[in-house]
Amino acid sequence: MRATSILAAGLVAALARAHFVLNYPASLGFDDDNEPNGPCGGEDIVFASNDTSVEVGGFSVALLTTHPAASFLYRATLSKQAPFNWTNLVPVVSEKGVGNFCLPQLNAPSSFAGQQGLIQVVVDGPDGILYQCAAVNFVTGNGATPPSQCTNATGVSASITTDSMFANVTLSDGSATSASSSSSASGSAAASSSSKGAAMALATPFVQAVFAGVGLAALI
Repeated sequence: MRATSILAAGLVAALARAHFVLNYPASLGFDDDNEPNGPCGGEDIVFASNDTSVEVGGFSVALLTTHPAASFLYRATLSKQAPFNWTNLVPVVSEKGVGNFCLPQLNAPSSFAGQQGLIQVVVDGPDGILYQCAAVNFVTGNGATPPSQCTNATGVSASITTDSMFANVTLSDGSATSASSSSSASGSAAASSSSKGAAMALATPFVQAVFAGVGLAALI
């Protein structure tokens, strides 16, 4: 019992020191000290036949966040080396709350189906810009049933926002496009509006659908 208690206490302490953890799709690896190193938190980009398969018409990205508030950028690419030509999957997400955080219905371009690629999550939080990546196999489908890892902790909320810090991320990692015309148009509107106006402009059906599952609502 004592050993179990010590182990549990150690795990809690380790998580408290962590920045964020990519739980699904499976991360390329996690090293808390190297998370500030792009594009993948200091991890080597390695692909395998048994990488997680994600359906381009709808897939989940599940995280564990240990900070009370942060901004998240979700991107994907078929490139295996720089410049990565990232595709933005959704406008920047502002998340509040500690614990499990999942977006259940992200879309990738249909042309990605049948190919290996990367999903990247970039976080702007109290510790600066941090990175995690997953190597995946993109497949056809709409991901109707989220995986068991896709849950949201009590008190977690999310909204669409803008974050000027991510402009430097885009410049350092190569250009970025949008996964859908609706999100592309929304991104353009955000760039030329106030924060509140940008949030309203980003309240498209596509964005609302991203937030609709697993008890998470987009707060506009």
